[in-house]
Amino acid sequence: VNIVRGEGSLVWDDSGKDYVDGLGSLWYCQVGHGRAEIIDAVADQMRRIEAYNIFDPFTNEPAVRVAEMIVERSPHPDGRVFLGCSGSEAVDSALKIARQYHQKRGDADRQVVVRRTNGYHGTNFGGTSAQGIAPNREGWGDLVPHFVEVPHDDLEAAATLFAEQGERIAAVISEPVQGAGGVHPPPAGYLEGLRRLCDDNGALLIFDEVICGFGRTGEWFGAQHYGVTPDLMTFAKAVTSGYLPLSGVILSRGVCEVFEEPGFIFRSGYTYAGHQASCAAGIANLQLMTDEGLVERANHVGDQLRGGLDALVADGLIESWRGTGAVYAAELGRDAIPVRNEILANGVIVRPIGTCLAICPPLVITDDEVGRIVDTMAAALR
Repeated sequence: VNIVRGEGSLVWDDSGKDYVDGLGSLWYCQVGHGRAEIIDAVADQMRRIEAYNIFDPFTNEPAVRVAEMIVERSPHPDGRVFLGCSGSEAVDSALKIARQYHQKRGDADRQVVVRRTNGYHGTNFGGTSAQGIAPNREGWGDLVPHFVEVPHDDLEAAATLFAEQGERIAAVISEPVQGAGGVHPPPAGYLEGLRRLCDDNGALLIFDEVICGFGRTGEWFGAQHYGVTPDLMTFAKAVTSGYLPLSGVILSRGVCEVFEEPGFIFRSGYTYAGHQASCAAGIANLQLMTDEGLVERANHVGDQLRGGLDALVADGLIESWRGTGAVYAAELGRDAIPVRNEILANGVIVRPIGTCLAICPPLVITDDEVGRIVDTMAAALR
């Protein structure tokens, strides 16, 4: 399917057929497609200067401003942002920051990172090693060492691991809501339990907010939705609604202080980090989301989706659903790809993950468009 145009929550292929974008492209298009406010901001920035690196001693105003806007909306208003381009870059950066944090504190033996089954953390070598989707780790040869997996919802297993290896654990990495692994919200108290285990054992807690970040859960970040504050937070995707690549890591004040000693050089960085045009897209996107109340609107979108999914359960068309805010999975109990193909043929885009269909639409989606998603799913499932 060759997508050539988009407007709001609709996209069109090269034959002129329209589709409801029920996945926000790939979990990221919060403000919808074709927003002139972002396009114009990027064009204006490019007319001044398109990009210039932010390696010492250089900086630029768009990078500074977008970092300010991000931390202002995060649980770490006094933190700092390490910028990159992709979620995979952000995850690898967070893993390096976590390990070097302990190195600089004289605790070089802390290299173990705890991952969760079904967790997804990108496709670079660090993130591939950190993810709990086993087939994604296969075929690459040896991965990064010192990653240990626990079942995704088993706090007791995590506690046992800490009891056995607590002095070697550098960090736990977790999505607030697991996305690519099948849209799994955490059990009640689970994230609080991870925070407690990290605090009690001197480890850092990393939240991978690449999908949850910037409004998807009905708060700016999943951390705020669940009331748990991590030490490091990765972000990407919805920071620009996908208009240009931008990502980063938010560092808590406590982590920042370890890296702020005079003369210290953090020997990691990306060519396009702080790219002015990408940062301009981020600024315009975050301002749009604020002005239009899209973070709060995620809850309305969720209400509409849950109503439709409840109806599909009541009609016996799906087994169950799970999710929160405006991200959900419909559990079919069978291979989801043939059903997705039928839904796609009838003009709706959702994502098959094993036996479920994931739904993560733009936050500007109309009630009628949500209805079209649900009705098209129902027709394909009958």
